[in-house]
Amino acid sequence: MTSKSITAAAIAVLVVGGAVAFAGSMPDASAAKHPAFDRMKTLEGAWEGKTQEGKSVSIEYRVISDGSAVMEHLTPAGMSPMVTIYYPDGDRLMMTHYCSAHNQPRMRAKPAAGEIKSLTFEFVDATNLASPDTGHMNSLVLTFDGADHLTQEWTWKDKEQTSKEVFHLGRKK
Repeated sequence: MTSKSITAAAIAVLVVGGAVAFAGSMPDASAAKHPAFDRMKTLEGAWEGKTQEGKSVSIEYRVISDGSAVMEHLTPAGMSPMVTIYYPDGDRLMMTHYCSAHNQPRMRAKPAAGEIKSLTFEFVDATNLASPDTGHMNSLVLTFDGADHLTQEWTWKDKEQTSKEVFHLGRKK
């Protein structure tokens, strides 16, 4: 072996060894106890339903990023699709909603005890929000109506009004 080959082999061993050590030091997301986030993971799959006005809505939930986040792809009829990412932040459950209003509200779930039948997310802050009076999603209540039924109640807030949009959903078979 030449000295260049030995040097290259030594560098390769250091790089691979460092990557293995780094991977071994990463926290195991599956080991954390987080009942609210675990409940969100059970939503994985395709859902369809109606708004309170009878318009169709479809949602797909996917567990992503090695189980550390749940992505919701929401498509209400006649509107641009939107994405919401749910994720644990220590012992709290957070979400960021990428809204068709071109802002990104972050919300935190109220602590839930016992069997989780609903989760209430409340506004924390937002990016691309000129002021608190600018229209934005301000809260979300998820109600788990068994394994195959879900209700979402979104609250919109701006300077002039507060309004609600309710989606009644069923799991696609």
